[in-house]
Amino acid sequence: MTVDKLPFQKQLAYASGMIGWSIMTNIIIVMLPYFYLPPSNAGLTPLLPQLLIFGLLNILPLIAASGRLVDALFDPFIASISDKSNNPAGRRIPFMKWAILPSVLFCCLVFKPVAMGESIYNAFGLAIALMLFFMSLTTYIIPYNALLPELTNTSSEKVKLSSFQQIGFIIGMIISGLVNNYARALQTAFHIVNADQAIQYTIWGLCLFAGAMMLIPVLAINEKQYSNSKPSHLPLLPAIKKTFGNRNFKYYLISDFSYYMALSIISSGLLYFVTVLLKLPATRGGVMLAVMVLTSLLFYPLIIYLSKKIGKKPIVLFSFALLSLIFITIFFLGKFPVSANVQIYALALGASFPLASLGILPNAILAEIAEHEAQLTGENREGMFFAVKYLFVKLGQSLGIALFAFLTIYGKDPDRDYGLRLNGICGFVLCIAAFLVFSRFKERGTTG
Repeated sequence: MTVDKLPFQKQLAYASGMIGWSIMTNIIIVMLPYFYLPPSNAGLTPLLPQLLIFGLLNILPLIAASGRLVDALFDPFIASISDKSNNPAGRRIPFMKWAILPSVLFCCLVFKPVAMGESIYNAFGLAIALMLFFMSLTTYIIPYNALLPELTNTSSEKVKLSSFQQIGFIIGMIISGLVNNYARALQTAFHIVNADQAIQYTIWGLCLFAGAMMLIPVLAINEKQYSNSKPSHLPLLPAIKKTFGNRNFKYYLISDFSYYMALSIISSGLLYFVTVLLKLPATRGGVMLAVMVLTSLLFYPLIIYLSKKIGKKPIVLFSFALLSLIFITIFFLGKFPVSANVQIYALALGASFPLASLGILPNAILAEIAEHEAQLTGENREGMFFAVKYLFVKLGQSLGIALFAFLTIYGKDPDRDYGLRLNGICGFVLCIAAFLVFSRFKERGTTG
């Protein structure tokens, strides 16, 4: 059956969904450690005791990991039932619709501790809220990303739609990165004395806005009109096995995992790097993030052009190499013979190209892998490919948060900051690992 080409306004509607779930995921990454284990100069109340489990791990990494463990089991399940769905409204949109409200609710509850002070009960409440949030958002994200190869026909269309998608993601990053700025304005406008409450109100408002953005593609896109994909009939376990059987996909997956773990480290540590290493106000972190992602937009036309001329792989490899150097500079932040403002904005500008290329190209590459696999096997398993990808993305993000939280044991406060600096070394190692693994990826041989 012939389907219509997705018009420009519908492409923007699709990207709007990315803004919504990007806001919530980045709020979790950026604000979770800062809200529950703030540095001593943040003016916030610590909410989790710095308990060591087995004398090694503090409690926050275990909480983050527990939520992701349940989510890891849930990802392939959602992908499988989405791939096999015979819903007359489509395979993807119906799942997205019902996931929005619980995603908003449980993201709000993540930042509603049981007690406003150090308490073990906060740990239990946080673990449950995180688990339910991750499961809810997965029910939206997996079908949402599986739509990308189904709504496009050519490689250039995939890169273009992935570019719009990534613009949505970085808009979400900017919005979530300015939480402290919004909270400060809220305190001033409404005379809120308690900084913790101002942050909570800000996050809850952003979650409602994120839910509204996630609703736009659900209302605007008629899946049956723009996609003619057919349900897969493979059972869950054989579908997973076949997906992992693609060798090229494995190289993609491992490098993507390393990248997102590194990205999670820098996102979780952003406010600490700004306030502790550079001794700047927390609001400067949001401005720095905005400069970084807005600058990255300038590289989009260049990346799209180069991907057509030289392919996607060389650009991705260059970006991993450049990002590794960015992480090395984190170790020396505050020690360079220039002002703190120069250091933070140099870091932002240096990271803008990798942020752009590693946002656009990986999803377009994966869409091509999934589409090529469907042509070879006759099975439309786009959902499973994206489920496995986002399983590893979320594991990488969780391990990044966990590693960052673990290293705070070795110092996260002014004049005791070695744990924060070690994150730069860890990020460097992860980016080099991503570079080495992805160098084995064969861009024109996606069958493995």
